Amino acid sequence: MKNWFFVWSLVAVLFGMTSSTSVVTYPTVTNKAFQAGEKLRYRITYGFVDAGEAVLEVKKTTKKAGERELLHMKGTGKTLGGFNTFFKVNDVYESYIDKKGVFPWQFVRRVDEGGHKVNQDYTFKHDKLKVNNGNGKEFAIPLAIQDMVSSFYYARTLDFKKMKVGDVVEFKCFMDDEIWPLKIKFVGDEVIHIRKGKFNCKKFVPVVQKGRYFKSENDVNFWVTNDENRIPIFIRAKIPVGVVKLHLVEWEGLKHEINKVK
Repeated sequence: MKNWFFVWSLVAVLFGMTSSTSVVTYPTVTNKAFQAGEKLRYRITYGFVDAGEAVLEVKKTTKKAGERELLHMKGTGKTLGGFNTFFKVNDVYESYIDKKGVFPWQFVRRVDEGGHKVNQDYTFKHDKLKVNNGNGKEFAIPLAIQDMVSSFYYARTLDFKKMKVGDVVEFKCFMDDEIWPLKIKFVGDEVIHIRKGKFNCKKFVPVVQKGRYFKSENDVNFWVTNDENRIPIFIRAKIPVGVVKLHLVEWEGLKHEINKVK
C-alpha cells in the first residue's frame, strides 16, 4: 500500500508540473506594410507655422526575446524655432516588437515637454501575461497587447480592403499603467492634398472614450495611404486653442511605392 501511495503521489506531482508549464502560442501577423529601414518624417503645424517635427524609424536589432527576433521602432518629437523659447519639447519613444507577431517586448519612453518629464521602462512578459512598469509593479495583460509605439505599426497590418464605411477596429494598448481599448472607425475613401502632393487615402476617426482628452470624433481625423504601405499621411486635431496638423514631408525605405495621385 505504501508503494502504491508513493507511485500515485509521484504521478500527481508530475501531472501538476506538466499542466502548469504550458507552452504559449504567440499570434502571427502578416506584415506587408513596413520593413527595417523605413523612415517617416512629419511636420507639426499650428496655424500656418511649423511648430515641431516627428520622426518614426524601423531599425534592425540584435536584441531578442528568448529566441524570438525583434524589430526596433523609434519615434522622436521636438519643437522647432520660436516654439522652443516658451514650450520646448524633446520626446523619445522606443519599442522592441516581435517580428512575427508585431507586439512589444520592451517599451521605453523619455518625455520632456516644457519641463514636464516622464520616464517609463516597460518589460512585457507575454509568456506570463504580465508587464513590469520598471518601478516594481506588475500588471496583468492579455496576450500580445500593444504599447504606444507598436500600436502605430500593428494598425498598419490590418486588412483595410475589407472594411466598410462605419466599421470599427479595436485592439488593446497598455499605457500609463493602464489597459486602454483603442478603437478606430473607417469613414471612407478620400484624396488628400498635402505639401508633397495628392494621395489616395482612407479616412479614419478614433471612437472617443470616456475620460480621454478628445470629446468628439470630429476632434481628430487621420488619413492613411490607400496602398500596401498604409502610412498615416495627414492628421488633424482640434485642441482648445486651435488646430494642430501633422503631415508627412519625407519618407524612405518603404516596402512599396507610395500611392500618389499624378
